[in-house]
Amino acid sequence: MTLRVLAAMSGGVDSAVAAARAAEAGHDVTGVHLALSKNPQSYRTGARGCCTVEDSRDARRAADVIGIPFYVWDMAEEFDREVVQDFVAEYAAGRTPNPCLRCNEKIKFAAVLDRAIALGFDAVATGHHVRMLDGRLRRSVDLAKDQSYVLAVLTSEQLAHSLFPLGDCTKDEVRAEADRRGLAVAAKPDSHDICFIADGDTAGFLNGRLGSEEGPIVDTDGAVVGTHSGAHAYTVGQRKGLNLGGAVDRRYVLSIEPVNNTVTVGPRDALEVDEIIGERPVWNGRAPSSVPFEATVQLRAHGEVHACRARERDGALVIELDAPATGVAAGQAAVLYDDDIVLASATIAATSRRAATAV
Repeated sequence: MTLRVLAAMSGGVDSAVAAARAAEAGHDVTGVHLALSKNPQSYRTGARGCCTVEDSRDARRAADVIGIPFYVWDMAEEFDREVVQDFVAEYAAGRTPNPCLRCNEKIKFAAVLDRAIALGFDAVATGHHVRMLDGRLRRSVDLAKDQSYVLAVLTSEQLAHSLFPLGDCTKDEVRAEADRRGLAVAAKPDSHDICFIADGDTAGFLNGRLGSEEGPIVDTDGAVVGTHSGAHAYTVGQRKGLNLGGAVDRRYVLSIEPVNNTVTVGPRDALEVDEIIGERPVWNGRAPSSVPFEATVQLRAHGEVHACRARERDGALVIELDAPATGVAAGQAAVLYDDDIVLASATIAATSRRAATAV
């Protein structure tokens, strides 16, 4: 069946090959590049970019080679509101957000998909490394590049209007195919880090938005062991950069309290949690269940996978890990899997350690 497909083209090799594959499959494909900044020169370029003038030009050249129409959509206001401001607000609240996940949710698969459907397109195609089989989102065959974690927030309806042409191949195969097709981006380095923080200095970016008010760093007994210049510069599980000269044992960030601008540190074992509460769950691979079921859960992008039991309770996702995990930060996503199938996603709101069961 021939579909009208809007191919989101970032200017990288993955989205270029995805658009080419969609066109080769016989679909009526139009390429679109998203302008996400009113000042693209301030965004990362070269190996670190995805939203710059350079990337827009690369996307246009790729569309010309493929032979498809190409447009640029100005999404700067939506991106600033839904991604940048959300990023700042989350850190201000003591949480650790994932801006790439939020961009996929609010921009690429909400604002763009809504506009595409309104314009008569049947689907949006992207270069994400994931698979769709039998209407369910699955991990890519290239686990090193798998992006199911950052797409697990999508609803079943959004997934039904999405095409992911690259899920059945590795990144090396994508680059080789781009070279065969004559796409100049074949050897273009992957984008990394946060596109809207040009120099990579997240703490400096947040200081500019939130200020740099000093506050105490305390241990688990409440004793002051140091000072910081802004609690938002820290994240749960962080060890480096605490500047606790004279500390005998390694200490890690255990919690961040923005109300009193306090960072609490302690030993690694104090980071261990085995119960996670997720808010705003999205069930896109199975129906919600109040009866616990076995699954695995991923708690950060490209992070370790943990065996667990999960259930829905009062509109929240409750996850009980079989073994404790460390460094689990509120604001990140918890994504449930059945083998390689995405079952559900939720934003981590709280964590705890269950009381040991007496023998």
